[in-house]
Amino acid sequence: MIKKIIKTACLKSMRSLLPGISAIMTSLPLGGLGWAFSSCSDWDDHYESSGESSSLTLWQQMEQRSELSDFRRVLEHTMVFRMHHKTPVSYRQLLENADQSFTVVAPENGSFNADSLISLTQTDQGDSIVEKFFVKNHISRSNSSLLAEMKPVLMLNSKHINITGNSIVRQANIAAANGVLHIIERPLPYNYNIYEALCDMPELNEIGIILRQYEEDWFDADASVSSGIVEGVPVYIDSVVIERNRMLERIGYLASEDSAYWVVVPTNEGWLKVWQQASQYFKYDATVLKADSLEQHYTCRALMEDAVFNLTDQKSTADSLVSVPYLSWRRSWVAGKPVYHVFKSPFASDGILSGAQAMTCSNGMVYKVDEWPFDPTLTFFKPIWAEGESTSLITTYKGCTYNTRREVADSISENAYLQVVPTSTTSNWELTYRLNNTLSGTYDICVVVLPKSVSNSVNPNLNPCKFKATVNYVDENGREQSFNCGNTQFRTAPEHVDTIVVAENFTFPACNYGQQDIKVSLKLTCSILPRETASFAREMYLDCILLRPKSASLNNNE
Repeated sequence: MIKKIIKTACLKSMRSLLPGISAIMTSLPLGGLGWAFSSCSDWDDHYESSGESSSLTLWQQMEQRSELSDFRRVLEHTMVFRMHHKTPVSYRQLLENADQSFTVVAPENGSFNADSLISLTQTDQGDSIVEKFFVKNHISRSNSSLLAEMKPVLMLNSKHINITGNSIVRQANIAAANGVLHIIERPLPYNYNIYEALCDMPELNEIGIILRQYEEDWFDADASVSSGIVEGVPVYIDSVVIERNRMLERIGYLASEDSAYWVVVPTNEGWLKVWQQASQYFKYDATVLKADSLEQHYTCRALMEDAVFNLTDQKSTADSLVSVPYLSWRRSWVAGKPVYHVFKSPFASDGILSGAQAMTCSNGMVYKVDEWPFDPTLTFFKPIWAEGESTSLITTYKGCTYNTRREVADSISENAYLQVVPTSTTSNWELTYRLNNTLSGTYDICVVVLPKSVSNSVNPNLNPCKFKATVNYVDENGREQSFNCGNTQFRTAPEHVDTIVVAENFTFPACNYGQQDIKVSLKLTCSILPRETASFAREMYLDCILLRPKSASLNNNE
């Protein structure tokens, strides 16, 4: 998820042990990514000491204080992890090394259950939990003396903690040869980042069940240190592995401690309810490879994309919030069309954050709601425009030629249209457009035709065009189907822009979203009889084909 060197252990498997450590520690469970090294020499390569201020090491200073015996025992049993692997180096050995600088914030005896923590360290998974959630939460790689007012300290688990702000310091600024020691009356609280909250908070973890499936480790060859090539294979002396989330890379780096986001999400009951309803829009036909995986992927994106707000993109959070897709959705600025991915007055009674329970995280805010607060027709179930001038969408044509023409006007979609010209005065042409990214939902299928005065305002031909329409699609089993739009002949209104609904409340049984094999199309067929030639015009100015979603709520009991 975040481009950061992985120094922690098996995040996926160890999360199952979190309830145990949550009961052991007085602080919150869960954690961000931290730093650890496979040996003292590994650590030496990265951080040099700023100089000694005492002849005693941090470990020796702690040995002289009986109230820290429990903390020392945990450090002795907790091993350093590097690249998901447990090393033979303990945290005692690190703190005995006088060549490096650390800040240790040591909780007193009796404020945590040392025996239970030590018991966890007997397994690799448990050891990684103790390292990440407890040990690294109390050690910093900096040399930080406490002042009356100071900035938060960056701990080994990448959390920024305000030590003085907790008002639990017993004794501060104990000098050591390799850093400084502070003694506190109880463990430092562990702060969730947003990703951890979504994945592991009991009331939100249904979201985490989905998100975790997109976690992966990726080897970064460019950042790794190569020692050359052996038998044609690159060999690395220092490999860098990045943990990332393939889903959230498109949405936001929610585990990055250096980022700032707001996220609005329903608690488990609301999430399961909206998931069941939203997933119905992403039902692929039986011939699509990995249809279930696609359904899950696009349902998750549909529910998450507009729920994440990068604070660097916001002008005034009280006035409006813009989600990540806003910056790439050009139609947001087209006159006469809805503004997508912009949510006005989020804290108002009808706003998306109305009644939300705010929870502060280490990298932003999570707003918990009972139900998903968005309108699907303003998020993922948006209109589909097949522009007439997009000739690449034309799959078949006969009995006509066509030309792309451009005209700047608010009433013309994308300021261009297609001029369809019959090859003869009696030719009834056919023209088929493929329709990309249809969902398994209900649409009004419309054909938008421009008046003849667009190209000739002085003496336009005001005879209407008459045509039929056929929707081609596939059913749930992938079988090709056709709907002849009720065998109706449609007439254009040549005096003005005419939006003709050729199929009202048409439901596609199968989703075609994100597919290269486009299985949905609309065929337009001119249907003017020879004897009608004087009363009708076979020429057409096709602005676009519009699939207009029918309003749908995902918060009802359907």
